Amino acid sequence: MRVLVCPDKFKGTLTAPRAAAAIARGWRREDPAAFVETIPLADGGEGTLDALLATGGGARRGARVTGPLGEEVEASFGLLDVPGGPLGVVEMAAASGLQLVPPHLRDPRVTTSRGTGELMLAAVQAGARRLLVCLGGSATNDAGAGLAQALGIRLTDGNGREVGPGGAALSRVEHADSSGLLPPMRDVSVEVAVDVDNPLVGPSGASAVYGPQKGAAPDDVAELDAALTRFAEVVRRDTGADVAALPGGGAAGGVGAGLVALLGAELRSGAAVVMEAAGVADRMRGAHAVVTGEGRFDAQSLRGKVAGCVVDTARGAGVPGIVVLCGEAAIPAPEGVLLASLAGRFGPVEAVRHAGPLLERLAGEVAAKLPGSAPPGDAPGGEAPDGRGPAGE
Repeated sequence: MRVLVCPDKFKGTLTAPRAAAAIARGWRREDPAAFVETIPLADGGEGTLDALLATGGGARRGARVTGPLGEEVEASFGLLDVPGGPLGVVEMAAASGLQLVPPHLRDPRVTTSRGTGELMLAAVQAGARRLLVCLGGSATNDAGAGLAQALGIRLTDGNGREVGPGGAALSRVEHADSSGLLPPMRDVSVEVAVDVDNPLVGPSGASAVYGPQKGAAPDDVAELDAALTRFAEVVRRDTGADVAALPGGGAAGGVGAGLVALLGAELRSGAAVVMEAAGVADRMRGAHAVVTGEGRFDAQSLRGKVAGCVVDTARGAGVPGIVVLCGEAAIPAPEGVLLASLAGRFGPVEAVRHAGPLLERLAGEVAAKLPGSAPPGDAPGGEAPDGRGPAGE
């Protein structure tokens, strides 16, 4: 029995490497003869750097950069040895993340993405020839304006002065000029890992959907959306890039759109980027079972998140056993997938309190249900190990 274990993090309880290790322990205990391989994954947000470093061939570096409120913070980036030259991996959350701002100070009208730009520059100065910027967990709504300014791009008002930090300041932007891009950045290609498909503006845009969780009141949302609309108009006129409705452009408060318009970046599915870097598709060949998982399995999971991408890839590879283990299941098991949740099996309180040991136990129970590992007379299927139907229902 060859088993590939490739989960995302269980947000709030387990990192992806810890989740993978727990699943592997439980599976091996039930089926000691199985060959179980772990590949922790991520979707382009927090944890992506850890997942990529876990694939080997890279190192973590540190830098002092500007935090979301203008204070100095210590952040890290990755430098990976990959074909085509060193790849710099920057997580926006490390430099401009919501966790860096105390709850009572969260205000996307004033928070800046400048530190992410400084972290990108640090990665290039350390030898990166390509950059992967991982969006997610940001405290900002400035369309990457602060990031761009840190790299020499000018965003000015009607008097030729640089606009200040924060999303609200974009209401005053009149010109966008990329000609001053710092020399080290000019020959660097930039890919952007995103885990959402929201556009920059409108009812499903950055401000409306993600602004409130960053501290924006209802009136602030309207102000921020108008400011991002102004930014989109200016960059379309000055750069020719129409990013207002770009899918994924609303990621990280519009940084997705800003990087495309001002740096010519390419947006990619974060889960797909990490899976490609880890060689997941190749490593699935010949597997008898693939196990993925995440904290909450819901409709969004099937729209570019790790679990959905792994399920699709496993189906394409013809893997006979496809398993999703999660903290909580909000949708039924997809066709041909065995779905089991910690909350459905052990209750929601215990699922959070003892996530690691219970995930290990759940993995063992599921291992007993699959062909090739189940005892005689034990039938596999789409039911949860407790026999009450698909887990989480």
